[in-house]
Amino acid sequence: MNKRPEALVLTGYGINCDYETLHACALAGFTATRMHLNDLVAESSSPACRRGTLFRQKLVVFPGGFSYGDDLGSGVAFASKIRYSGSGEQPRIYDTFMEYIHRGGLVLGICNGFQILVRMGLVPALDGRCGAQEVTLAPNREGYFINRWVRLRAEEGSPNVFTRGMKPFMLPARHGEGRFLPKDGVVMSRIEGGRLVCLRYCDGDGEPTMEFPQNPNGSTGAVAGICDGTGRVFGLMPHPEAAVSLYQYPDWTRRREEGSRKGRALSEEGEGLMIFKNAFEHVV
Repeated sequence: MNKRPEALVLTGYGINCDYETLHACALAGFTATRMHLNDLVAESSSPACRRGTLFRQKLVVFPGGFSYGDDLGSGVAFASKIRYSGSGEQPRIYDTFMEYIHRGGLVLGICNGFQILVRMGLVPALDGRCGAQEVTLAPNREGYFINRWVRLRAEEGSPNVFTRGMKPFMLPARHGEGRFLPKDGVVMSRIEGGRLVCLRYCDGDGEPTMEFPQNPNGSTGAVAGICDGTGRVFGLMPHPEAAVSLYQYPDWTRRREEGSRKGRALSEEGEGLMIFKNAFEHVV
């Protein structure tokens, strides 16, 4: 019997979507584990780090939440801890993450996790160079926290492995700092040219939109998620782990009734689960 691939869900310092994310990974087929960032930092500082937890993983997830209370800006403190934590001559946890990615590992950042990936410079990582922050996730254009379901379009031609084959779908968005802004027009042109935009907020016809509330934060280009050039590092603002079951949707009774009237069997899986299943299919 083949061993199931492992997924690691990071937690600690205010992350609060770790259990839901753990459940989503397990539903997709992974053997999923939660681990506090401090434990991973301590392990990476050990001489045995290359035989440790990180290099057994096929997927590492930075879940949503409010790490460090967003006191220095969303994701800033958590990203800095990863960037600069180390011990003596042993590698920093950031360097260990870089090796993990270069070995072909998958990384998913959701909401606060997306903000962390951006601060670490893991997306969009133009020209394959990680470390430089080239975009940001600024306060929502409307000026307040948004908690609503949004419609999303997966962009064809993107190298992103997580959104392959997905039709327009719905996920909940829950954030106060989700407005995607590139450093400048050149950066945005290169992101678009490399097809690194994987998800966009869209209207009922599946067309990208800048209109509120369909675009809940005013993101440039209606961007809801981007990846790096390999397609293996992906960050998005909406929450796929909160849409893995039909019964998490606010309109699940209507969907069930419409399916019954049309004599069509209705899947009990939520559309967000496909993101985790795509990751699973990529590594098996």
